[in-house]
Amino acid sequence: MQNRLADARVKFRHLQCFLAVAQFGSVQQAAESLSITQPAVSKTIAELESVLGVRLFERGRHGAVPTREGQLFMPHASACVSALRHGVELLARDEGAMAATLDVGVLPTVATDVLSGALRRFAQQWPRVSVRLMTAANAELLDRLKSGAISFAIGRLADPERMVGLSFELLYNEPLAVVVRAGHPLARGAVLPAELARFPLVLPPFGTLIRQAADSLLAAWGTPTLAAFVEMLSVSMGRALALENDAVWFVPAGAVEYDLRQGTLVRLPLPSGGGEEPVGLVLRTDTQPSPVGRALIDAVKGAARERAARMAGEQDAPRTRRRRSATAVAAEGQTSRRARKR
Repeated sequence: MQNRLADARVKFRHLQCFLAVAQFGSVQQAAESLSITQPAVSKTIAELESVLGVRLFERGRHGAVPTREGQLFMPHASACVSALRHGVELLARDEGAMAATLDVGVLPTVATDVLSGALRRFAQQWPRVSVRLMTAANAELLDRLKSGAISFAIGRLADPERMVGLSFELLYNEPLAVVVRAGHPLARGAVLPAELARFPLVLPPFGTLIRQAADSLLAAWGTPTLAAFVEMLSVSMGRALALENDAVWFVPAGAVEYDLRQGTLVRLPLPSGGGEEPVGLVLRTDTQPSPVGRALIDAVKGAARERAARMAGEQDAPRTRRRRSATAVAAEGQTSRRARKR
């Protein structure tokens, strides 16, 4: 291969496209992840191959597979992209310097107060960094992380084959909740499985981990085969359907914490614990987070710890009230007995 790097013909966009195609194994998927057209990706890869004087991919029925030269070039391209991003981010901390953007993937149903608390902390440390949150299903988040389109993801632990090249660090375990609006007919007592069919059901999309939990819950409930339901991940739309259409909404509990505390939505009693799904930080194993990315990761961890402490306190509060009530009843009984003796 001829040494043509000195003429500065290798551009950042060349490296971005190369890494995206290498990660996805598909020009089309790479184009979608970069929000550009497929011909633009093909043209950019062709330009890079011309500059380097080698073929980087073999294209066929199985997609785009990196050649030996492509495999050799990949870690260096990744290091260059990461180093450039790190440098831009570091400059963004100084007042008057150029601003930077941090791209992060987040599940739509991730606990809102974890994110809000984390972003508040982060903004205090890095006031000139914009955080661009991309919400999508877990599988899409993992694909975008592998392509380098996002710095890290707050998602769920996936099957081993999807986690190749990725690491997972647990933040919290999130139970599935079945919620309805306050005053809903089903909120008045025990719910019979057949009663669910009288109301619209809102379920997570088929193939997602939380849908598997919902299906297991429905089976444990003894629910008849569902004839119709709505599938989606949107928290805002699910909330609207629950409040306006009397829908029964199957949703991760963290997504409705605020409404449950305010009493706008209430839980239906579950036939079992409903199962829990791990939510955590997902990172690539071949790169290290930038200083900006590390700061946001630390902020997310801190917010998750605060959430866990608060929820533990909320669970302990009813037990404390019951103990105090029992103590008060016992004290009243002793007072009554003393009075009778007198």
